[in-house]
Amino acid sequence: MKKLVFYMMMMVLSISYASAQAKADIKFDKTTHDFGTFSENNPIVSCTFTFKNIGDAPLVIHQAVASCGCTVPEYTQEPILPGKSGTVKVTYNGTGKYPGHFKKSITLRTNAKTEMMRLFVEGDMTAKDAK
Repeated sequence: MKKLVFYMMMMVLSISYASAQAKADIKFDKTTHDFGTFSENNPIVSCTFTFKNIGDAPLVIHQAVASCGCTVPEYTQEPILPGKSGTVKVTYNGTGKYPGHFKKSITLRTNAKTEMMRLFVEGDMTAKDAK
């Protein structure tokens, strides 16, 4: 009986170890983008964050949620193989927003070692030019 318990424990440990071995891991080129100063005359700005799967299992982004409706994320939908790269494009639409400084976040949920992480975009929108 002791041998059976021992073998079962070893099997559970080896399965846990094997599943812990293969894990996706995500590394971004940057996690914050500053749009700088732009005019309310052209209130829509976009940037692209690039990331790489530095793990040893396929990386999947399950969800990307912006902190408000004025910010829209688009991301690589298919699994990213180890060593390969993907992108998260973020578009900020300042139409109808007060001029001034803004900082918005995009929360990513993935299957990586760090399952949740945030990206940030910020900038300063100036008032429309007087005509």
